[in-house]
Amino acid sequence: MLFFTTFRQEIMTQPMILILGVTGSGKGRLAFELAKSLDAEIVSIDSMKVYRRMDIGTAKPPKEARRQAKYHLIDVVEPSEPFSVGRFLELANEAIDQIKTRGKPVIAVGGTALYIKALLLGLFDGPGADEQVRAELKARAQAEGLDILHAELKRIDPQAAQRIHPNDERRIIRALEVFRITGKPISQFLQQWDHPTQNKWKIVGLRREKTEESRRINTRVKRMIDEGLINEVKSLLAEEKPISQQARAAIGYAEIIDHLEGKTTLDETVELIKKNSRKLAKAQRTWFKTFQNVHWLNVAPEQTAENTLTRAMKLILSHK
Repeated sequence: MLFFTTFRQEIMTQPMILILGVTGSGKGRLAFELAKSLDAEIVSIDSMKVYRRMDIGTAKPPKEARRQAKYHLIDVVEPSEPFSVGRFLELANEAIDQIKTRGKPVIAVGGTALYIKALLLGLFDGPGADEQVRAELKARAQAEGLDILHAELKRIDPQAAQRIHPNDERRIIRALEVFRITGKPISQFLQQWDHPTQNKWKIVGLRREKTEESRRINTRVKRMIDEGLINEVKSLLAEEKPISQQARAAIGYAEIIDHLEGKTTLDETVELIKKNSRKLAKAQRTWFKTFQNVHWLNVAPEQTAENTLTRAMKLILSHK
């Protein structure tokens, strides 16, 4: 108890805590245990937990956990409504201000990389998409080859070309699109993303062996099916207002919808959810490599939640 009391006293003078990790890594459990130990409040950084009644497939904290710790940015919009990174940032900043006003520690947790980046570094203040320009660039990529477009990007924006892989068609086209629309290189708009976080956040990343991550994902998917994910999706589809394209694209929901429409068998659906969840984890790992100042905590399969909590606390205090 003395360790936890001392930890809370010290953390109140420290930056806010942010816990990240791939889907199924155990980051939500760690955030909950930290919040209980510190009498802290939790800000969810998840693009799908914001939707009401999308509970099982988004792996929301159980009701008992939400009675023991206060959560923010869960169940804030209807499944029929759109939700943007800008709206997330607005609500997250409001929640953080409220938590600080109450004199409590802030713990943010999640795996939606774009939302995490926005919370740490702000929003990209560039132009929206121009479908005509984008279509022209895609046609050029097919006709001339992506290497020609990357060479063009290198001439107009060497900084962007250096960080965008020559085979990354989407980002090359986006960079050229921004230049076509504004006459300015995309790196100018991205500069605000490169500013330091001014020590506002202490970032802890949970990391497991890939085979263990895959095992945990497979187990989680089976549990979601057993807990009634199919009926949850049926209920959402039966609502008066149709579920939005954004919400129905969520992993677990998209595959179940296809199953209910007769496109896949149940066994095929379960395997697709597992496969797409593993793809998400791979994409998250790639994103997280671009984040700076993450203090990674390697978690072994046999490690208990209590042990992970203690190690995380020591890691946070050892990097002041």
